[in-house]
Amino acid sequence: MTTATSARLLRLLSLLQARRDWPGADLADRLQVDVRTVRRDVERLRELGYPVHATPGVAGGYRLGAGAALPPLLLDDDEAVAVAVGLRTAANGTVSGIEETSVRALAKLEQVLPARLRHRVTALNTAMIPLGGVVPVIDAEALTVIASACRDHQRLRFGYRSHHGDVSERYIEPLRLVHTGRRWYLVAFDLDRDDWRTFRVDRIDGVPDISFRFTPREPPAEDLAAYVSRGITSSPYPHQMVLRVNTPAEALAEYVSPTVGTIEAIDEHTCRVRVGSNDLSVMPYYLAHWDVDFVVEEAPDEVKERLRLVADRFARSVD
Repeated sequence: MTTATSARLLRLLSLLQARRDWPGADLADRLQVDVRTVRRDVERLRELGYPVHATPGVAGGYRLGAGAALPPLLLDDDEAVAVAVGLRTAANGTVSGIEETSVRALAKLEQVLPARLRHRVTALNTAMIPLGGVVPVIDAEALTVIASACRDHQRLRFGYRSHHGDVSERYIEPLRLVHTGRRWYLVAFDLDRDDWRTFRVDRIDGVPDISFRFTPREPPAEDLAAYVSRGITSSPYPHQMVLRVNTPAEALAEYVSPTVGTIEAIDEHTCRVRVGSNDLSVMPYYLAHWDVDFVVEEAPDEVKERLRLVADRFARSVD
């Protein structure tokens, strides 16, 4: 086997690991070879123990399946650093049942990390200091089942606890998992309610049951992180407002976490933010700590009146 062939096999393996299904023509285009060469390279991978399956269809294609043993994974520099940092985080994280396994996997990975990458991993972990607090712990098996169902477009059925503790049966088509830094959320189409819903994963009862495959629907939003943020910040609250803020979006993000408000950049100097609260009395003081100028674009009359009242009170205090 020539050096060029070996390099092409590694590239082919990397492509097969990056996506579930690959048409043969797409692989040939990526590798800049013909379809017949792709077919021969697939046979070579099979001889090396990689379970590459042919997928049905007019064009035909390939899929890297599960084998009796885990084949070697190909990671580029950034992926290797991400995996190492993720394993260290998982060892002390909020997903139950994977702490010890994460440590073992991390030991294997760091043993083969090049020095240049080991320095990057060490620097990242030194710079990260976990903030204490009560954070819901997620079952690792449940999270894995949900992630796989999102990838493979398989329906899920599970019991779901509401904020008040009531449990209802949900039958859904999962789209994507979103992590806010404290909690995991699942964006899914609820078949019984015929609408999109956002579920807190820590409120899912046990491990979901996997059901039939489905054809993916049009997502409810292009930016799913912003979609979830809107759903868990302003939407549930009775007092809501939209502000135009005279500061860049990335600067305001230092004060507003994704679980508190949604930020939308207007230009390089201004942004728009949507926030909400259960308690009308605290909103003016929350906005005051941003230490930036803003204009109220949308707000109920009672919210505007509360802002005027607090502003007048502070103004009188220094006159």
